Amino acid sequence: MRAVIQRVKQSSVSVDGKVIGQIGKGLMVLLGVAKDDAEKDADYLAGKIVNLRVFEDENGKMNKSLPETGGEMLVVSQFTLLGDCRKGRRPSYVHAAGPETANELYEYFVRQVREKGISVQTGRFRAMMDVSLINDGPVTLIVESK
Repeated sequence: MRAVIQRVKQSSVSVDGKVIGQIGKGLMVLLGVAKDDAEKDADYLAGKIVNLRVFEDENGKMNKSLPETGGEMLVVSQFTLLGDCRKGRRPSYVHAAGPETANELYEYFVRQVREKGISVQTGRFRAMMDVSLINDGPVTLIVESK
């Protein structure tokens, strides 16, 4: 699994002009599922992302995690994160999981984050979505399970 994480002041996702998920301060996570991923990959990423110390403490150092700040998470499925651009000009998606497996692991990841006490909003799997955010920092990280 691969995740692009952005610390945000706010973020939302819309489908057909209607907001379906929205958060205030927290993390916006784009999540890509590879065809060889399993629940253990989702477990690892959920634990890692929830506990990343990327929020500032009283001294201005990135020393606090999502639970310590009461922040929220917006998770959006993003199969294009598995795009391989090394050859030619068109990305290859041969490493991305098929829709059924990807959706199962995406939903599993969301459940794992919620079980850690985080308020989670989501996009809609396989929908054309408009994602909006106000980056905080900006702070953007890539985390992979492999």
